[in-house]
Amino acid sequence: MLVNMKTLLEKAEEGNYAVGSFSVANMEMVLGVIKAAEELGAPIILQIAEVRLKQSPLEVIGPLMVAAAKNAKVPVAVHFDHGKTMEKIKLALEIGFTSVMYDGSHLPLDENIKMTNAVIAEAEKYGAAVEAEIGCVGGSEDGSEDIAINCTKPEDAVRFENETGVDALAIAIGNAHGNYKSTPKLRFDILETVDSLTKTPLVLHGGTGISPEDFVRCSKTGIRKINIATATFDTVESTVREAYNNGSINGYYDLQSAEVEGAYNNAKKHILIFGSDNKAKE
Repeated sequence: MLVNMKTLLEKAEEGNYAVGSFSVANMEMVLGVIKAAEELGAPIILQIAEVRLKQSPLEVIGPLMVAAAKNAKVPVAVHFDHGKTMEKIKLALEIGFTSVMYDGSHLPLDENIKMTNAVIAEAEKYGAAVEAEIGCVGGSEDGSEDIAINCTKPEDAVRFENETGVDALAIAIGNAHGNYKSTPKLRFDILETVDSLTKTPLVLHGGTGISPEDFVRCSKTGIRKINIATATFDTVESTVREAYNNGSINGYYDLQSAEVEGAYNNAKKHILIFGSDNKAKE
């Protein structure tokens, strides 16, 4: 069933776990992620980032994501990730996405607050939730930039919460998009401080490559949404490659099944780590 992301994060706060937000690029990934969620009885979020729309046009994949959520046996929010332009954010809302993210992390805090409030005003027309980001998560969503990590200042998080009332806040604690060049060292001291000073559900971007132990610690320290993108794409690609190598692909539909299986296995693994399994009915 299609639900508002805010509802999922509120329940995650009550149950002290994190909801997996899985980036998708085609129907097969959508089917695989939902298959895992239904099997484990887990609420999930399907998402696509604005930078990925060159490969997966929003007007094509967006309605597919919404339809899949509506037909799922578990609660599914559909989220527009790393929105950069009001044009695409509005389109996502018109299509039926139940949450949108405005990424103003590259802006001065005053400007980020101003733009986030403009997005909130637009999202309210559709009853949709809004996520924002402060501090700079390393890398970039599509791997095209090497953005330096700039950890979130707790005092900025407090001000941002007070002046926007945003539904979810992504913070930078040493995490980065893409595959990590070395084992990430997360700043749990910053996370603990932000969690203690704010009430807004917190979001962790750049989940690929973070250890299960750190994921669990994050989910017990205020992180209520964890984004998984690169791991999804990598797992789907490697599953297809392995299927070709072992001779199990003898036509298009075998290829399709391998893509679904890759997305399913990746989502299942992360749902179990995040502790959101069997939470769909709570």
